[in-house]
Order: sequence, then C-alpha cells, then structure tokens
Amino acid sequence: MNHGDMGHGGMDHGGMDHGNMCNMNMLFTWDTNNLCIVFKSWRVTSTMSLIWSLLGVILLTAGYELIREASRRYEAKVQKDIDDMPRRNAANVYAKTKTIKAAFYAVQVFYSFFIMLLFMTYNGWIMLAVGVGAFVGYLAFGNSTVTKSAACH
Repeated sequence: MNHGDMGHGGMDHGGMDHGNMCNMNMLFTWDTNNLCIVFKSWRVTSTMSLIWSLLGVILLTAGYELIREASRRYEAKVQKDIDDMPRRNAANVYAKTKTIKAAFYAVQVFYSFFIMLLFMTYNGWIMLAVGVGAFVGYLAFGNSTVTKSAACH
C-alpha cells in the first residue's frame, strides 16, 4: 500500500504548540532546554530562571532537614516529659502525642517523595541542587547524628 498519496493537510492538530512542551528525560542530562521541574508551570526558560530554580530546589531540600529536626526535637521533648511523670500518666500523654508524631511523619514522607520527583528530572543541575540543599540543611538544622538519610521513605 502506498501511503505517499494520502493527504494529511486537512488534519486538525488541536492547536498544539510543540515549542512549549516540557522536556521529560529518562536518562541523565545537563540539558536545560524546555526543562520543567515537577510542574508544567515551573519551567526553566533562561539562565536566570535556572539559577532561581536551583536556589529554590536548594531551599526546598534544606527545608526537609528542618522538618526532620523539628520532629526529632518534638519526640525528645515528649520523651523527657514522659520520663518525668508517673507511669500511669505516661501512657495517656504518649497516646495524645502520637497524632502529632504521625503528622510529622506524614509531612516527612510527602516531602521526601517530592524531593525524589525533583531528582527524577534526571537533570544534573537539579540533582546537584538537591545534594547542596541536603548539605546546607544539615549544616543549618541538623543537630543530631546522621541516623537516616533523606531517602524517599
């Protein structure tokens, strides 16, 4: 069958604008052309938008360490309070604080998966920004030993 004679001139492509497509890589790259970061609206369009995006990724990733440290401090405070009270009251306090601990945990899981999505752009610049953000976050907020990495879960 000869498809060369088929006319495709009348096909409607629905006003598609291929110039505004997000570049979705599944392999490591340093290319920032049409790079969208997590959202279609978070697009790198220039060197300046790349710099602002990298700073944003650094701040977001550093914020993860802030949440982790707040969670550790809350748990330490609760444990100190429980250690200082009679045993019969301790179970009651533990039950009341479990909801707050669960909320901290949920925020950390959500946050870590968001960071994973940043990393999954497979863009070297974004990956470096995640690493720098983890470094900065630990320097600024990490007041305990490194017991758990910024893994997804």
